[in-house]
Amino acid sequence: MVTVTSHLILNHLEEPRVRRVFELLEGDTEVQTYLKMSNEMVVKRLNYNDHGPVHARIAAGSSLEILDLIGKVAEPTTVANGICDLEGAKLITMVGSYLHDIGNSVHRAAHIIHSCYLAAPILERMYSTVYPGEHEHVLKMKCETLHAIYAHEEPIEALSIEAGAAKVADGTDMAEGRARIPYRGGKVDMHSISATAIKRVDLEPGKEKPVSVKIYMDNPSGVFQIEEVIGKKVETSGISKYVELIAIEKGREIKTVG
Repeated sequence: MVTVTSHLILNHLEEPRVRRVFELLEGDTEVQTYLKMSNEMVVKRLNYNDHGPVHARIAAGSSLEILDLIGKVAEPTTVANGICDLEGAKLITMVGSYLHDIGNSVHRAAHIIHSCYLAAPILERMYSTVYPGEHEHVLKMKCETLHAIYAHEEPIEALSIEAGAAKVADGTDMAEGRARIPYRGGKVDMHSISATAIKRVDLEPGKEKPVSVKIYMDNPSGVFQIEEVIGKKVETSGISKYVELIAIEKGREIKTVG
């Protein structure tokens, strides 16, 4: 069992390229500025929840955990299709998760498009660092990562396990801390109330499916968050057959989805 936190990413940096690119993302002025400006737009101006550096790390760590759990029963799509090896699949998943929301720095509306065009040169720059002299491979990795970024929104169908892992991981960042800023700022609606009801999210091997997402809440309003956020992402993730959602209120299982 692992708890979804910003530190989860540290459990998945064994491969040298994955570690190196994560370090590049964390230290890159362009990337970090886009993430900070994403919060400027969505938190300060739209009174929305966190989409900045902390959310990026949480999504990245959770996506790699999900990919690892699914990997016990299924090969990542890019590996099965001959695009890259397992290290490359992890890179696609991690980087797609880390950069998926940078488009909010332009505007929340159509942010998946903004994220893609902002990420494109960053991807070439960073992948070229760990795959020197392999331009064609870099471009393939770029395409797969842009797919993961683009497909993270609910209506878009994810076409790879890597993109699906990134999409579901985005939804796992739903504990109360993410909604605290807009809630304290006066935003009181069903989204904010249900978000503050959720205290912890754990990822672990499931009894019937490889991935069990356990969502702990202190009142039933959190079910709304599950259905409207992560539930809708799972539906179009392409990995729904591998994922179960379990809601737990004060130690009692009250809802299972998937």
